[in-house]
Amino acid sequence: MEAGGQRRRWEYCWISLCIYFLLGIGQPVSAQIRYSIPEEVKEGTAVGNIAKDLGLEVSSLVVRQFRIVSGSKEELFQINQENGVLYVHKKIDRESLCAGSGVCMVNLKTVIENPLEIHYIEVEITDINDHSPSFAENENQLRISEYTLPGADYQLQAAKDPDSGTNSIRSYKLSPNDHFEIRVRENDEDKKPFLVLKKAVDREITNTYNLILTAVDGGNPPRSGALNITITIIDINDNRPVFSRETYSVILQENSAVGTVVVRVNATDIDDGPNSEIEYSFATLNGKLHEVFELDQVTGEIRIKGRVDFEESEVYKLDIQASDKGHPPLSANCRVVIKIIDVNDNRPEIEITSLSKNIPEDSKPGTVISLISVTDKDAGINGKVICQLNKNVPFELKPSFKDNMYSLVTKDRLDRETSSHYDITITASDLGQPSLTASTAINVQISDVNDNAPEFLINPLNLYLMENNAAGSGIISVRAFDRDTDENAVISYHIIRDGKQNDLSSFLNINSETGIVYSLRSFDFETVKTFQFHVLATDSGTPSLSSNVTVNVFILDQNDNVPVILYPVSANGSAEGVEEIPRNVNAGHLVTKVRAYDADIGYNGWLLFSLQEVSDHSLFGLDRYTGQIRTLRSFTETDEAQHKLIILVKDNGNVSLSATATVIVKVVEPKEAFAASDVKNTVKDEEENNMTFYLIITLGSVSVLFVISIIVLIVMQCSKSTDCSSKYLQDTNYDGTLCHSIQYRSGDKRYMLVGPRMSIGSTIVPGSNGNTLVIPDRRRRDSGEVRIADSF
Repeated sequence: MEAGGQRRRWEYCWISLCIYFLLGIGQPVSAQIRYSIPEEVKEGTAVGNIAKDLGLEVSSLVVRQFRIVSGSKEELFQINQENGVLYVHKKIDRESLCAGSGVCMVNLKTVIENPLEIHYIEVEITDINDHSPSFAENENQLRISEYTLPGADYQLQAAKDPDSGTNSIRSYKLSPNDHFEIRVRENDEDKKPFLVLKKAVDREITNTYNLILTAVDGGNPPRSGALNITITIIDINDNRPVFSRETYSVILQENSAVGTVVVRVNATDIDDGPNSEIEYSFATLNGKLHEVFELDQVTGEIRIKGRVDFEESEVYKLDIQASDKGHPPLSANCRVVIKIIDVNDNRPEIEITSLSKNIPEDSKPGTVISLISVTDKDAGINGKVICQLNKNVPFELKPSFKDNMYSLVTKDRLDRETSSHYDITITASDLGQPSLTASTAINVQISDVNDNAPEFLINPLNLYLMENNAAGSGIISVRAFDRDTDENAVISYHIIRDGKQNDLSSFLNINSETGIVYSLRSFDFETVKTFQFHVLATDSGTPSLSSNVTVNVFILDQNDNVPVILYPVSANGSAEGVEEIPRNVNAGHLVTKVRAYDADIGYNGWLLFSLQEVSDHSLFGLDRYTGQIRTLRSFTETDEAQHKLIILVKDNGNVSLSATATVIVKVVEPKEAFAASDVKNTVKDEEENNMTFYLIITLGSVSVLFVISIIVLIVMQCSKSTDCSSKYLQDTNYDGTLCHSIQYRSGDKRYMLVGPRMSIGSTIVPGSNGNTLVIPDRRRRDSGEVRIADSF
């Protein structure tokens, strides 16, 4: 069994090789079959049994690999190898597979092997009515003039149907209407619809027609598609614009804001399109109206363009024209009457018709200064005006017999020195609501008359003048002021002289323009301590006025006197003396006392003593303040019998002056000393008596002069103010020398010039003299004291 089966397999193989050989050297067997199938059938639908139609054995189809080798790209068909049936593999759409209305064929090439056979199969795809007619656009719009004559036709877009044959478009239908019908023209296979006007149209009755065009195919059942046709009737300009009113009346408040809508005119036109589009314009050419109002050509709104002023015009009349845009255009007119309501928008106006700018200060009350007129452009109560002046001016307004006319007159006495000018503000207010106000300023100058005498700020003046001043130099400047002006205030100065023989003012001169007083001589403190003179100030007015000032002059001391040795003094006048003392005196014995005098005062007259030369410094000592010469120790046998002492006496001025005295001290035995001392004492007593007499006379003279000066000064100061006093208080200390002290005040300080041994509990403040003490004083005073006129 196995050997027989194996033999059969080899036989089959041999037969197969023979067949392949025959196929390789011979032509393949071929046949052609045609089938027909409608489109859109379901997948798997059998087209035909190829194996049966070709006479192939069904059982060998798989072995022989029966298959389709060429055809459509989408593999629309497949062969079932089990039964040889050709079936639909994918859904078939004839319209996408075959465009157009011809026969739609699909060519397939099949192959079966062992032996090789090639068969050609044609499958015809038949059409079914699966598409409705359709238009490229859903709506078609037409524009037809209302003057178009019946019979006019308009081609419409044709409908499309992908189906073919009887399933394609067969007819067109138009929705029922009275004015249009449809007409179809066939061209080859196309049917073109035309819209035909069968009756004239009127846009004013119906301006739009909405029709429906329906395309129907020949299928069973038939399919259809629709097109919306919108017919717009084009207008012609056969109607004029019409205003809603013939006359528009408006009330407008003046000064309304620019851009405010006054009124809106409205015209309508039953035409359509440009024929109904209206443009508004002014019908009359009036430049003034066009400056105040403007018209919107499109909306018909009249707006304020410029200033609306009641005072310029109370009523405005505007003619407005409405024109359409037809060809030719049609128009209509209307009138707008605008009545202006007055508001209080004008301030009063003040006009100065006459003005006197310079008024003498001695003008009487009621003198007319200016004439004033006031106007207001507003009407009614808005134009009534009330005038008034600013307060605190010596002027008033007096109304005139004519309305809104006033006179500006003086009300009180004028004084230029109190107020040289007045800024007068005239205010005018109307009675409108709210009230408007205007004001103007007038500047009135008050001219001067000579009604004020020159005045000195300080009277009297105290001048402290350093002695030995340079002759011809200025010592003080007096200055008066005059409250008047110009020539009335020009002041000249001169010194009042009484003509007395001892009048020191004769040694003074004054510059009549500047008031600088010059000294024609040099003053000596030791000769004159104080004096006074009077200066007269006269203005240049007509008549002239004058006043005077008293100047108290106090001469201040300078260190210009050399100390004078009063003792010892020899017979020939030289400062030299001889003193004899016993040899047995003890330490501290008073040998003698050097006496000196300085005519200066204060530090300038404060004398100090010093040993300039001595033979033995260990033997004698000198008191620097008193001038006493005393022994420092007892004499010895080895000491010389005669000693020479040179005493230097100097004052305390800034530049000190000095003198010297020589004292010869002879040391004698006690007996000789007693004898000599009796004779010397007699002579010395006589000399001392004479010296004392001279000292008393000198001191008394100086004291009397100072007392008189102080009394005069106190009386003058007290007559002015108890708080503005200047005092000279003289103190005399005499301790072997003549010294002086003076107290005086200047401003808020009190000064004291002191001599030797002055015990003052104050601080020494070196001044120009180097001997001035400042004594604290809490009182403040306004004094006219002048220290010294060094700057002139």
